[in-house]
Amino acid sequence: MTGIKHGQNRVVIENVYPEIDCGRYSVRRVTGEMVAVEADVFGDGHDAVSAVLLYRAPGGKAWNEAPMTQIAGDRWGGGFAVEETGEYLYCIEGWIDHFTTWTGDIRKKYAAGQDICVDLLVGAGEVEKALRKAGGPDRGRLRKFHAALSDPENAGTGAALAENPEFLALMRRYPDRSLSSRYGKELRVQANRPRARFSAWYERFPRSCSPEPGRHGTFRDLEALLPEIARMGFDVLYLPPVHPIGKVNRKGKNNSPVCGPDDPGSPWAIGSEEGGHKAVHAGLGTLEDLRRLSEKAGALGMEIALDIAYQCAPDHPYVKEHPEWFRMRPDGTIQYAENPPKKYQDIFPINFESEGWKELWDELKSVVDFWIDQGVRIFRVDNPHTKSFAFWEWMIAEVKKKFPEVIFLSEAFTRPKVMYRLAKAGFDQSYTYFTWRNTREEFTEYLSELTSAGVREYFQPNFWPNTPDILPHHLQYNGRQEFMKRLVLAATLSSSYGIYGPAFELCVRDGLPGREEYRDSEKYEIKVWDREAPGSLTDFIARINAIRKENPALQRTENLKFLDTDNDAILAFLKTSGDLSNVILAVINMDPRYRQSGWVSFSPAELKIPAGQPYLLHDLIDDEKYIWNGDSNYVELDPGVMPAHIFRVHGRLRRESDFDYFT
Repeated sequence: MTGIKHGQNRVVIENVYPEIDCGRYSVRRVTGEMVAVEADVFGDGHDAVSAVLLYRAPGGKAWNEAPMTQIAGDRWGGGFAVEETGEYLYCIEGWIDHFTTWTGDIRKKYAAGQDICVDLLVGAGEVEKALRKAGGPDRGRLRKFHAALSDPENAGTGAALAENPEFLALMRRYPDRSLSSRYGKELRVQANRPRARFSAWYERFPRSCSPEPGRHGTFRDLEALLPEIARMGFDVLYLPPVHPIGKVNRKGKNNSPVCGPDDPGSPWAIGSEEGGHKAVHAGLGTLEDLRRLSEKAGALGMEIALDIAYQCAPDHPYVKEHPEWFRMRPDGTIQYAENPPKKYQDIFPINFESEGWKELWDELKSVVDFWIDQGVRIFRVDNPHTKSFAFWEWMIAEVKKKFPEVIFLSEAFTRPKVMYRLAKAGFDQSYTYFTWRNTREEFTEYLSELTSAGVREYFQPNFWPNTPDILPHHLQYNGRQEFMKRLVLAATLSSSYGIYGPAFELCVRDGLPGREEYRDSEKYEIKVWDREAPGSLTDFIARINAIRKENPALQRTENLKFLDTDNDAILAFLKTSGDLSNVILAVINMDPRYRQSGWVSFSPAELKIPAGQPYLLHDLIDDEKYIWNGDSNYVELDPGVMPAHIFRVHGRLRRESDFDYFT
């Protein structure tokens, strides 16, 4: 690459997109995706400008180049594909294009009948610059064009070269960039594997997987359930903390401060004399059992995700070995976790203002390293918003230098700016406010924010209708159909979603009065689940997950487009693949109790369906087919039967009477 002589630079490059916080943070993509880049590129005066997009693959030393073209005015655009996991770099270079300026000017002068002899010599000079770089057959061809421009008696032939495709292509191959300008920053793209963008998560407590009531479940018991979980179509099996549970201040049922002799405690109260974050609860089995579970899951197309909860029970080894890592109160005791009025006496938060923060950071990173050594590549991180942003930025970057395939999910139910900052710091996915959005207006507003131009470049939502901590009021009071509706919303609006089971598929609705929490929460006791209970949603979940896997349009989030309806109780939206080969139109009745109907509006022309031609909609849930025509069509949904349609749009029908004969 030629050096940049700042005193002679005439090109300005600004307003680059995407660029996160002035280039401090990485744009996110998954392998196989394009990074589309735009920028304002312009120079002084009337000379033409050219630009290229520079990009470098992970570990690469040389820049690759992709062409940039004018979009409108001084706005230029280009793109490149990310093909491997890791960190890509990109930048933009622009220069005054004297050759292009020359071709435009000489065409105008020749058409006006002006003398162009000197102008032809100027063009010959531009060819001489290209000859210094060209070799092989290109050099010989350029010499031929140089000779034509150097002949003052051949003005017509020389002027014609300004429109000669072969000549123009050769000159574009060897531009003069000796005085080019380069954007002042090298921007970054974190390229993840596709599961960071498209995934269906299933949360399950291994200790509640025993087929024998009264016996603590094990990894082997969960292993026996893997085929059932795989049949439902999940590809990530998330396990709450699997470590020894503290005995000091252990909680009883429903977070009671009084613990009975048989109460197992909360898995999030990590650590005891048996070990800490690098140990496995003896009642669950061994490290070998966990590795075996991971292998068996992998054979069924699933991955194990482990919980990383940086907090300690009072009897965790860290508390004795490193008391400086915790916050001391004036009475000499360690501050336990609180979320007033709730108290978590069984948990000590870590103090990230500790004087020993460097040793603390290294130790916490070593926890992730340990589980990576056991084969884990996906981590759900508990309450990351209560830990240092600087720590996450450092730790995740360090992990991904060696293991770029690792995925981190942020469980941060907190303020929007905090959630977004965690994503910028490196989290690949994040929990969201989906759980508390209910109306068409609320969903439209929130998803429009998540898919807006800035946010979508770094924030990947993961929608959860329920969690062990959260049983929303709408699930408590609106019946089985509400669970079905929320599943469809989560699984189609976002390309990544998850459920806490079996509570979700069994439609468990028993909450604490006036609170969004489960009564008899599995967090504090071992549950016995009747997986064969009437009304189970396992088949419905399996169908929805199959639809997601069969339709690329549902494997992205930012391609969402809401559609107008004349009934506020009906939410409709469109998702399409980039080439329109896969088009999904979803319609959901937001009213959990009553039948709702209305008209859905969208333009078939956007899907290249000719005006006035009928088109087929295939409901992928119940296999029914419908013929629509025009830009407004009627829908009717009874939540007691089915609260949603997930239509695949099949283009224009040739014979309206033949459902199966379409293009």
